[in-house]
Parts: sequence; C-alpha cells; structure tokens
Amino acid sequence: MNFDSKKIMPRFFVVIVLMSLGGLYILGNAAYLMFMESEYWEEVSRKLVKENVPIPAKRGNILSADGQIMASSLPEYKIYMDYVASDKDPEVRQELQAWRDSMLDEKHGVLDSIATGLSKIFPDKSAAYFKNRLKKGQRLKRRNWQVYGRRISYIQYKECKKLPLFRESPFKGGFYAEEFNQRKKPYGSLATRTLGALFASKDSARYGLELSYDSILRGKEGVSHRAKVRNKWLSLVDTPPEDGCDIETTIDVSMQDAAEKALLRQLKNINGDVGVVVLMEVATGDVKAIVNMTKCADGEYYEIKNNAVSDLMEPGSTFKTASIMVALEDGKITKDDFIDTGNGQWEMYGQVMRDHNWRRGGYGRISVPECLMYSSNVGVSRLIDNNYKDHPEQFVDGLYREGVGIPLNLPLVGSGEPRVRRPKADGSNWSKTALPWMSIGYEVQLPPIATLTFYNAIANGGKMVKPRFVRAVRRNGEIVREFPTEVIREQICSPKTLKDIQDILELVVSKGLGKKAGCKNFKVSGKTGTAQVAQGGSYRTGRMKYLISFCGYYPSDQPKYSCIVAIQKSGLPASGGGHCGPVFSEIAQSVMAKGVYRDVAEAADSNSVFVPDVLDGDVAAARSVLQELDIPFRQDWNGEDDGKPVWGTAANNGNMVALEEDKTLNEIVPDVRGMGAKDAVYLLECRGLKVRIEGVGHVVSQSLPPHSRYKKGQTIHIKLKR
Repeated sequence: MNFDSKKIMPRFFVVIVLMSLGGLYILGNAAYLMFMESEYWEEVSRKLVKENVPIPAKRGNILSADGQIMASSLPEYKIYMDYVASDKDPEVRQELQAWRDSMLDEKHGVLDSIATGLSKIFPDKSAAYFKNRLKKGQRLKRRNWQVYGRRISYIQYKECKKLPLFRESPFKGGFYAEEFNQRKKPYGSLATRTLGALFASKDSARYGLELSYDSILRGKEGVSHRAKVRNKWLSLVDTPPEDGCDIETTIDVSMQDAAEKALLRQLKNINGDVGVVVLMEVATGDVKAIVNMTKCADGEYYEIKNNAVSDLMEPGSTFKTASIMVALEDGKITKDDFIDTGNGQWEMYGQVMRDHNWRRGGYGRISVPECLMYSSNVGVSRLIDNNYKDHPEQFVDGLYREGVGIPLNLPLVGSGEPRVRRPKADGSNWSKTALPWMSIGYEVQLPPIATLTFYNAIANGGKMVKPRFVRAVRRNGEIVREFPTEVIREQICSPKTLKDIQDILELVVSKGLGKKAGCKNFKVSGKTGTAQVAQGGSYRTGRMKYLISFCGYYPSDQPKYSCIVAIQKSGLPASGGGHCGPVFSEIAQSVMAKGVYRDVAEAADSNSVFVPDVLDGDVAAARSVLQELDIPFRQDWNGEDDGKPVWGTAANNGNMVALEEDKTLNEIVPDVRGMGAKDAVYLLECRGLKVRIEGVGHVVSQSLPPHSRYKKGQTIHIKLKR
C-alpha cells in the first residue's frame, strides 16, 4: 500500500506537538502546585486532609444471664464551630467567609435563633450565654471553638443540627462534632464494680469485666482517609472496623437488685462500714449477684471497691466448719464426741481463749455438732489442738486437701488469693498459739468469695467449682465461645464426712446461733461468723472493728443456691447470726418468691415442704387452684367442682393443704377470721348481714361472735390486718 508522505508526516507532527504541549501543561500545573501553592495545600492538608485515620470499633455489650443489657456503648458528642472558611479558590473562600459572617450578624436574627434553640436543648445555660459565646468565638476567629462545655447525647446533637447555620454542611456552615463512645449502664449502680468501667478520655478499660474481657469487647479499629470528591470532603474507608463481641454474664438482675436492697437496709440499720453479698448457683458456680457497699463521707453507701473478691481478712467463725471437717476426715474425732469448754474460758499456751458467752458461764461439756451450733471458740480450738499440736502441718495439709487456701484465679483484676500459712520444718514461722487460733478463723486471710466457694462445695455434694462470672461470648446474638464450669476439686472429703458436716450446718440454723437466717417454707444450712479486725497489727487499739458474716446454702435437702453476707462494722453489738442472718433470709426468700428456685411441680414432689399458705374462705376455689398447680391437698367434703362456693378453712400441715368445709347453719354467724376481705364479705352478706370493714389484709376479728345467732339485716363489723 502506498502512503503519501507529504500528507501523512504533517499530521504526525501536529499530533506530536499537541501531545508535547499537553505534557508541558501538566508539568507546569504540577510545578505551580508544588511551588506557588504549596503553602495553601499544606494548610489544607493540616486542616482537612488526614491519612490513616483510625475508625473506632463499637464496643460489645455486657449482658445479664437472661440477655438484658447491663452495659452498652452509646455515642456522645462535643460540638464545635469553625469561624474560618477554607477553599482552594481565594474568591470562593472570601465569598464563603462573607456569607458565614453575615449569617452570624445580629441584624439577620440567625444568631438569636441559634442561641435560643441551644438554650432549649441545654436548659442549664441561657440564650444570652450562648449568644455571647458564639460572638466571642467569631471575634477570635477560632477554627475549633467549643459551643457547649460538656458532651451531649445523640438526640441533643440531632436537635442542634436542626438550627439555622448548624444544619449546613461543616464545609459551608462551620458547625461540626467530635464523636465519642460512652459506656452506659441501664441498671445504674447494680454490680457496677464487677461490670467495670472505662476511662472517659481514652475509652480504655479501668477495672472489672470491662478490663478482664477487654480484648473481646473492644473489637478492632478500622482505617480511613479524607478525600475531596465533587467539591466535598469525604471520609473514605480503607479497612472497616470489626465491632466487639458481647459477653453474657451470670448476673441475674432481679437477684442482684434483691441482694443490694436487703444489704443496704441492714447496713443503714446497724451503721455498717462495708457490706458484701455474693449469691452463687451451687451446681455451676455461676455468680448470680455480687454486691459491694462502702459507707462514704456523705453517709451514703456506694460501690467503691470489689470487696467480695479483693478483701483479704481473717474470716472468723465461718472457718470453723473447715477445721472440724479436717478432723472428721482424718478420723481424729467423730460427730458423737464431746469436749469440755469449761466456763467459756480456757488458757492455751499463756493466752486465754474465750467463748462469746463466757460472762454467762460458758457451755460446759458439749458435743462436736454443738461446737458449731453455738460457735464455741474453746470447743473447736481444743479439738484441733488436742489432735494436731504435735503435727500442725497435717492440719494445714487437710485444709488444702479440702480446697481451702488454694488460688481461685478469678477473671477480675485485683482479686485476692487466700493466704493459709504452712508451718516450716524448723518452726520459725509458727508458734504454739498459731494452731488453736487458726482453727477458729484467725492467722488466715480469705476473700469472702473464697469462703463461699468452700461452702458451695459442701452444698454441691463435695465438688468444688470455680466461681463463674461469664458464660459465653456472643456475636450478633450467636454464641461464638462458651466458658464451661471449672472443677477445682472433684471431692473435698469423703461422703460420710460430708454428710456429717451437712447435718451439723442444718442444726446451726434450726437450733443454733443461725436461726435468723432460717426461712419458713424451706430449710437453710450455714454457719455464722464474728471476728475482730486487727488495726495496726493489734486487736486492742481504739474502738473495736468486727467482721460479721453468715455463709450457707438453701434448701438444705436439695441445694440450689449458696450465699455469703459479710459486714464490717465498728463497736458492739456485732453478731453474724443476728445481723447477717436476716439479710441472708431475706435474699433467699426473694429468690424463692420470684420463682427462680424451682417450679411448683418439682416442689410438690420433693421433701423440702414447699407448700403454700392458703387463706380461709371459698375452699372449693382453693381446691381448683391447688389441682391446677399439682400441689397435694385433702378435702373433708364430698362433691365435684360444680362452680358453687364451699365455705371453710384451709390449713398447711407441712406436707399438704387441708381443706375443711364450715358446716355452720345459716342462722348461725360464721367464723370469717383468717379469710380475705372478698370471701368474708360475700359469705356474710349471703346470710343477710350488713358488713362494715376496717383495715386491709385478712380478717383478725369480728363484732358478732362466731356460732352465735343473728337477725337478718343486722350489722357486723370486721377488722382486717396484714
């Protein structure tokens, strides 16, 4: 093919020239940007362009045992105003600056509208305050002038964005916000020391589960950079953030609330200094409630420290159970043995051991169970000293064998580990008084949760499990990791020793010093504790301080929950059974009342005597309810449920409800005492009587004597009382 070079070459030349000119133009612009406008673009990059900007991940939630949110991250904002416009083009920049200044000119009224709107959103500041603050920032030409001094919520921020000028884009109007993730707790202070907290400025964990499970909760940060697209600065995501997972705790909100209220009430009644409650599920070791209250300078109680897991104190008489268990297991004593406690005082190696009732003559000769029932210092210390004084290391080995003194390794930073001293071979760290005083809870230090772990093992058939605070990790509602129950000791003692100890602990509550911890409808087992708190290494300086406690489990026959109540207080009286027992009882009954113990069918078939009290009145209606709930009952009248009322009495004989018909003749005044108001009024009015009521509750007295004759239309006054 022939080419006409005279025509082709000029065209190539033109193309080359155009391309060269284009290249020179690009190079010229690049040089102009690099040298002539370098200062401007450096300023823009400092103000607007950011590379490798971290994108915070959303922190995971902390959930209760039933999935309720106990701690969650919500956005909060700091709001600012930029009074200096920015743009590459000087004319555009001047035009934008002039518009922004004019909008803030008082003549337009926009400034007043903004100030008034801000005052409505933040009522603690007046419109005049906001107006003066906005004018001051404009006068100073600040780029990051804080409009309001504190962080605001998302709703407040959205309300601010509705105001004039503020509704514009940050590039145009100058209003912008800095976002923070703030940790919120819907249930306020409930279990706050266990849940933990974050540093407000750094968004990093401080203590509690927030710190222990921080790597799971915080997630992974993403990365972004700023770029201008179509004259708008945008944040472009390079690596998206990975939100944190949720952790499902073992805390039950209703149990936690009940435990806190019961403890606080008693602390205020006895002017306690520090109070602790830990409620644990026997089989799993799940901590269902944990309360730590400290009295502060204002006289109110707050959760300042997680005393339940961190306080290392001499436990006192709750430790006697472990001492007796060691001696029983080693065959040194039996449950049928007796020991002489004298008049409540006994000299031991130059020091006097005293029982709490030594001024009243002591207990004299008592049995091994009575040593725990009446918390005899002399009895327990003599039993242990008589059998282990020549080989104290055997006693300490026995304590470790049953799990007392071994580390729990709890997943809470700052948790204390038990301190049970072992005697050295040369005896350099041991004195003759060490063993008898250790046997009654001195010379050792345990956090309250360690004491509870031991008693929980007694309730759990001898199996010691580690206290569990977190059951699972969830992502988008799905379980991605579970934390199984950890067994510390498969068996802390032989079945015979365990049965002996269980029997004794039940006697402590039913017949001993722990009576106030008992409950009407189910049996409780446990041990009281009262110990002097050493101050400055001495027990005799200033006003005495005491650690009083009650640790136990319930129901005794089929244990479901174990609990410890410990209170530190100054001065007498100080009684573990008298002061901590009622708190234990109230918590136990609250758990039962909320239906968290067992279903009615299980209770009806058990030996725990879980039979409800039924008021007198329409016993036919009561029969229908008892049948539906499968609760055993007995009736003394014939007839099926035909819907007609049968008036009578109901009695709880411990194993079933006895329903008896009232066969009083119609012309005879019926006995309505013990009935509820509704049944009493209905029965009396059916017989032609006019009824006048006083009070609320059930009937305690009636003006017309039961079984007396009456006339129709006669008035009867009944008095009710709760």
